[in-house]
Amino acid sequence: MFDAASNGSDSKKQRLDESPPSRVLHIRKLPNEVSETEVIALGLPFGKVTNILMLKGKNQAFLELGTEEAAITMVNYYTAVTPQVRNTPVFIQYSNHKELKTDSALNQRAQAVLQAVSAVQDGSSPSSHQGVLDGAPPPSPVLRIIIDNMFYPVTLDVLQQIFSKFGTVMKIITFTKNNQFQALLQFSDPVNAQQAKLSLDGQNIYNSCCTLRIDFSKLVNLNVKYNNDKSRDYTRPDLPTGDGESTNKDHSLLGAISPLSAAAAAAAAASRVALSGSGVSGVLLASNLNEERVKILYNKKDSALIQLSDGNQAQLAMSHLNGQKVFGKVMRVTLSKHQTVALPREGLDDQLLTKDFSGSPLHRFKKPGSKNFQNIFPPSATLHLSNIRDGVGEDDLRLLFSNSGGTVKAFKFFQDRKMALIQMSSVEEAIQTLMDLHNYDMGGNHHLKVSFSKSTI
Repeated sequence: MFDAASNGSDSKKQRLDESPPSRVLHIRKLPNEVSETEVIALGLPFGKVTNILMLKGKNQAFLELGTEEAAITMVNYYTAVTPQVRNTPVFIQYSNHKELKTDSALNQRAQAVLQAVSAVQDGSSPSSHQGVLDGAPPPSPVLRIIIDNMFYPVTLDVLQQIFSKFGTVMKIITFTKNNQFQALLQFSDPVNAQQAKLSLDGQNIYNSCCTLRIDFSKLVNLNVKYNNDKSRDYTRPDLPTGDGESTNKDHSLLGAISPLSAAAAAAAAASRVALSGSGVSGVLLASNLNEERVKILYNKKDSALIQLSDGNQAQLAMSHLNGQKVFGKVMRVTLSKHQTVALPREGLDDQLLTKDFSGSPLHRFKKPGSKNFQNIFPPSATLHLSNIRDGVGEDDLRLLFSNSGGTVKAFKFFQDRKMALIQMSSVEEAIQTLMDLHNYDMGGNHHLKVSFSKSTI
């Protein structure tokens, strides 16, 4: 089961292999000063942890899981993937004990930690791989981190290094609120976030200072615009730094915006609008229109043709959007002589300049006479938010929109708290945040809907 060299001899390897499965596991070669939460975190993804015994003088521990099946799953997993605690490989094997009997007086601290962990365990089957809050939905993969007693600077790279020991860190956003350094950090899996929280909450990054206070965020996905010293999306190395450096955004962004429709075309004078593929379409979405097709011109990539479903929507797009600023440039929108946007033959659009939205599930006007037609407003600094997930509060939404690069001036929930108004500091900021956050995944099958409002707060 384990490498012979790792365990000292072939005879020891044979002895380990012959150990019968048990729900009590023996963990060896733990680093000095290891905490109970770090040991418990090893078992959390596989089921309920029911007991623990720390032998710190020997750098060992015994961990009891709720079922033998959970223990087998854990051993099999860590046979293929070497477990690490504080960047140190540790070794896990079945114990000869079938259950763990501990003297609560001698093992008081470990038992207290276990009780605290039990409050956030769900006891689900190992196959669920969740270890979630009892009776609650799985925790978010996003952690909110506050640094107390910050006598030394904590950088984004320091956070990535610390938290990546518990799983794949996808995104980090750092900011200052109430004169405190804070961060949002997104793992690829909620289980990793839970392990990191259990192990690191209350720990110091440096001796006697920079204390980590960690909670789950109500957000389940971070929206990162720039890769710099304040924010980073490790899945998108192509993102700009935000200091004027430009980079082509993935054209798949087009698929995240609500389509517009009609035989009309918009020429956009902002090269970043056309090149991103999200700019022109995103602003059209901002007016609640639905585009059928978008074509960025091959020899003039600062311009695009956008086909709508009828002339009325084309007129609305022109009157609402002509002269608006996007990405710092003024957009010019006029009617085109072309009646349709032709789709290229298969294999000929190697630059992905043309996109057909006619079958998109995000059309707002599938139903004839939709009341959405009554809510088509020109760009304004105030945005209307709908389809807000239960439990997401004002602070979460303010933070989400601020991290998209804008300044939130005012916020107001509607009575049912499923809708809200949010006011940005300018129309241009509102356009940008709408393009970034419309259809934003809030988790629980809730995608945030963002549109311009005629109201003010």
